[in-house]
Amino acid sequence: MINVLQLFRNVGKFDSVTTAANIPLAPLTLIYAENGRGKTTVAAILRSLATGNPLPIAERQRLTAARPPHVVLDCRGVPSQVVFQNNAWNRSLPEIVVFDDVFIDENVYSGLAVEPEQRQNLHDLILGAEGINLNRRLQQIVTQIEEHNRSLRARASTIPEAERGGLSVDEFCALPAQPNIDAAIQTAERALAAAQDQDAIRTAASFEAVNLPTFDLVAIARLLETDLPALEVAAADRVRAHLEGIGENGENWIAEGMQRIEARPEENPGPCPFCAQDLRGSPVINHYRAYFSEEYSALKQSVTDTIANINREHAGDAPIAFERSIRLLVEGRQFWSRFCDVPEITLDTADIARSWLAAKDGVDAALRAKEAAPLERKVLSGTTDAAFIEYNNHRQLIATLNERLQQANNTIAAVKERAASENIVALRAALAKLRATRARHTANIAPLCTAYLDEKAAKTQAEEQRGLAREALDQHRQTVFPAFQTAINFYLDRFNAGFNLGQVTSTNTRSGSSCTYNVVINNQAIAVSSSVPGSQSFRTTLSSGDRNTLALAFFFASLDQDQHLTNKIVVIDDPITSLDEHRSLITVQELRRLTERVAQVIVLSHNKPFLCRIWAGADTNSRAAVELFRDGDGSLIRIWDVNQDLITEHDHCHALLREYAIGAGPNNREVAKALRLVMEAFLRVAYPGNFIPGMLLGPFRNQCEQRVGTAHEILDQGDIDELRELTEYANLFHHDTNPMWQNVAINDGQLVAFVRRTIAFAKR
Repeated sequence: MINVLQLFRNVGKFDSVTTAANIPLAPLTLIYAENGRGKTTVAAILRSLATGNPLPIAERQRLTAARPPHVVLDCRGVPSQVVFQNNAWNRSLPEIVVFDDVFIDENVYSGLAVEPEQRQNLHDLILGAEGINLNRRLQQIVTQIEEHNRSLRARASTIPEAERGGLSVDEFCALPAQPNIDAAIQTAERALAAAQDQDAIRTAASFEAVNLPTFDLVAIARLLETDLPALEVAAADRVRAHLEGIGENGENWIAEGMQRIEARPEENPGPCPFCAQDLRGSPVINHYRAYFSEEYSALKQSVTDTIANINREHAGDAPIAFERSIRLLVEGRQFWSRFCDVPEITLDTADIARSWLAAKDGVDAALRAKEAAPLERKVLSGTTDAAFIEYNNHRQLIATLNERLQQANNTIAAVKERAASENIVALRAALAKLRATRARHTANIAPLCTAYLDEKAAKTQAEEQRGLAREALDQHRQTVFPAFQTAINFYLDRFNAGFNLGQVTSTNTRSGSSCTYNVVINNQAIAVSSSVPGSQSFRTTLSSGDRNTLALAFFFASLDQDQHLTNKIVVIDDPITSLDEHRSLITVQELRRLTERVAQVIVLSHNKPFLCRIWAGADTNSRAAVELFRDGDGSLIRIWDVNQDLITEHDHCHALLREYAIGAGPNNREVAKALRLVMEAFLRVAYPGNFIPGMLLGPFRNQCEQRVGTAHEILDQGDIDELRELTEYANLFHHDTNPMWQNVAINDGQLVAFVRRTIAFAKR
């Protein structure tokens, strides 16, 4: 509650006003002022106090003031002294609600039109404090989501597009880590390369086995060790001694000669082919025959054949063919390695050729020596044995390579089969995704994706909260909007507006939530705004009084929806502008009802009769009145004696009775209501010492009855009885004594009789 208006300085019409510092305000406070004396300024000050916004005061700084506005009020709460100074309040009073031109302009209409801004503000007004909190929470979450979206865009921009492989940022960041990704990429690259090179793959040969010829070392060793065991040792020694004496190739020379002798009869061998001596009786000829027998020839031939075979298999074109086969393997591997795994060709052909040649030459040398001396036992040299070991190692490596090449051939066959049926577009996409997967989990990119995903998760959580907040707000709307429509139509009916509202609903727009409604006149819905020239709308169908009535109905309906109404301080500035007389009366009655439901009502008006009506029906212990009056070019504040001004209402009411008594009064209900006012005004003037301001007729009548027949008699018994009967009838049409006063049926003849009796009573 606002207790005292202590100081108004340098604001509006107020220069430095402290005259109200000793005027206590009450739960019902009436502020009377002529137009231009500062009512709107007081309303603006209280609106500023409600919101904490300094603008309503700052923009009303007194034109001649050298210093900024300074306002001090005494209010409930801590601190009790509320100060506006240096363009700021020391605290605000959010429980203040104000009805004035600003309320109308912000929530109902501006000029002659209902604009989107008014519908948005009306939406918040209908929602009430709880709904506004729900809506504020929703908007905060929406703002958070927008911030998340901005952050997501910023974080997405840090992830290089070139690394994403055509994927969106979300798709890219969602790629899971894949083990052996490099191998998978290589497989995909090969599959794509194979699909793109189908013709070459189809015609390319698979691997052929590579072979190094073998050396039959067992047979060679056996041949080298072969001699002629049937030949006598002595004869053999003698022949060998003779051969040694002949010199190099002596054995071959004699062997050729023996071939000539063998063709002669054994008993007559004839002359020696060399010396022409008769061989009969020669001591060595038989030894020669044994030495150069068929076995000897066979042995020698075996050596010769073995030498020829080895030269055929291990010399001539054989090394060239081997080199060529290795070259083809290398070329084949270069081709197929683009499409599948193939074994490495790591053979050292130079080393193979070297060990191969060494082995061949060693064998050849041994055989040549055997061939020169067939009867001598020969063995391979240690160097040749080492060459054979190395050569066989190479052969083993080649055998292993051949096994792997055979396995590769199986893979090559599968590659050929797949290449003929693969979808190149799909392969490219799969490869791009694999490459993106590898890039996604690199040390540079992974933290960027983590930051993006964390932001996205935060956004998802905010979106879930938005859904819950929106659901809570929608549930609140489903409750308050129908209730508000009912409430506002109740007040429009009370004000006898002649129209009501239909389809009061909430609409979500791009700029926020908004309220939509129709004005229903004669069961026809009229849009509050229309963009079609010449069509009916709010502007064309409602009069000035209707629009103000609608604004008042909105205000009262919004108060009805307030769950904390009992704590509210309601400020109303000139509520009856453009209202008809009957609507003014209803406004008075609603304000009286309101004083019983809120902490404080402050009514400002230039209409003195309107304020007097409020005062007359108010609790005498809970009302106060002040007046803003002119002082030079400014205004001051003083106590307003409403009871003094109430007397002048007697003239109006008495005239109403007189006119009705002669048949000229048009409003019989207003006449019925005026009966009590005329009697009260008369008694205040006739018996000012006994019927004091604020006293009711019942207590006065009781006082009169107590003094009948005494020296202090006020009214005689006849007048008292007449006053009782008049009061009994008049109370039927007064809200204090009959809550259903507006529904009481009025009989014209009866009313005329009581009007005349009242006029007569007031003449005594």
